[in-house]
Amino acid sequence: MKKLHKLVITSYVGPFVVTFFIALFILLMQFLWKYIDDLVGKGLEWYVIGELLFYFSATFVPLALPLAVLLSSIMTMGKMGEHYELVAFKSAGISIRRIMWPIVMISFVLAFAAFFFSNNVLPVANLKSLSLLYDIRQQRPAFNITEGIYYHGIDNFVIRVDEKDNGGHILRGVKIYDHSERRGNTSLTLAEWGTMAFTPDKRHLLLSLHNGTNYKEAGDGGPLEPDRPLQRTHFEKQLRKFDLSMFELERTDQELFKSNFRMLNINQLIYFEDSLSAELNQRKERHIRTYRLRFNYFPGEGTTDYNSIPDTAFQRADIEHIRSMMTNESMVIKRAMEMARTNREHTKNSHSDFRGRERTLARYQIEFHRKFTLSFACVVLFLIGAPLGAIIRKGGFGLPLVVSVLLFVVYHVISIMGEKFVREGVLEAHQGMWISSLILLPVGIYLTVKATTDSPLLDFDIYTQRMEKLIAFFRNPSIKKPS
Repeated sequence: MKKLHKLVITSYVGPFVVTFFIALFILLMQFLWKYIDDLVGKGLEWYVIGELLFYFSATFVPLALPLAVLLSSIMTMGKMGEHYELVAFKSAGISIRRIMWPIVMISFVLAFAAFFFSNNVLPVANLKSLSLLYDIRQQRPAFNITEGIYYHGIDNFVIRVDEKDNGGHILRGVKIYDHSERRGNTSLTLAEWGTMAFTPDKRHLLLSLHNGTNYKEAGDGGPLEPDRPLQRTHFEKQLRKFDLSMFELERTDQELFKSNFRMLNINQLIYFEDSLSAELNQRKERHIRTYRLRFNYFPGEGTTDYNSIPDTAFQRADIEHIRSMMTNESMVIKRAMEMARTNREHTKNSHSDFRGRERTLARYQIEFHRKFTLSFACVVLFLIGAPLGAIIRKGGFGLPLVVSVLLFVVYHVISIMGEKFVREGVLEAHQGMWISSLILLPVGIYLTVKATTDSPLLDFDIYTQRMEKLIAFFRNPSIKKPS
């Protein structure tokens, strides 16, 4: 029996590793396609791109792992069925349950590993990847002066060149506007040609200008001064130095991102969930207390301490009694309408505030349940994949790949719908996050029972015979249905 277990395990591990990394690669390419505009043209070093891809590849494990479990299970059992290995095992008195037992143990090990990963590794990967992506998206495009276009990338300077020669190192028709004094276009430098070079540390740009003129409007009276002297200075060679430190990637303090729900483990999520729930309940109680004061009539004048008023004092007054106390009825109606409008706006603002806080709380609850649904999904998809592979009896990447992708799409769509219902307040978090697994679990159990009892689930000849009998019965109802 040990040789049988070894055979099944070796047949399962290979496809699992291959499908896992293939799924991870596909998801990583989808990420690059989505954020390609934020990465290209920033002058990023190769190790920065590599670090970003490494951290994001870790964040895609929750999607790649269930798909790999499903596909590898179908491929393993399907290959064994296609090569008549299952038939040989059954003829030797070995049941499907005993054949699947090693893979069942591997699936449970993967489920525990997935929980450990989602609780300890995934929050760190999310923190590293999202903070680095934020810094890259805030990064300026790389220094690049284009012919005939005004370049505004350097702070307080606008540069324009007519032509670039010798690979961009020689510039012709150079025009530089200096806005460092914050007075508009009061300083201009024109040069026939120049050379461009960078310092060894790439932190400064050196422009060596030749045969040019500096134009500057002098005076301190501001741009509206009617008479301002113009200074004109000719030069044969001038060296200009520009600071390029703003083009370097500046890393944001990761402490600013740590409170996000994606960067928390289970204990931290519980703490934040309790804090947000307590704050939401306090705001709702304060809102109710405020409205109780707004819409009730308090007997007695000069009352300011509303908390000391007993509950029996919150009684609605008789309308005639109120009118008898008012000398100007039109003013009373006007004030009442103003109060009604104020209360309506206050209600709308409070409702928006409550809805926003409930959505924020739902995100933390979703992330809490996601830690467990990932592990449970590995078990559920295995229960679907292994018996389905034994039933269809096809290995390789052909039919198993098509079937697994369709099943995973169904699982993923149901998961997204459940998560959206939780965010919108339609379902509770424990309902929406588990609905996909609870829907597919009976399917897995049904397929497992059919596979272990050798039920011809996908034998289309049987379905064809049943359809022919059904059609014949409707054509001639007098014929008794065969037992």
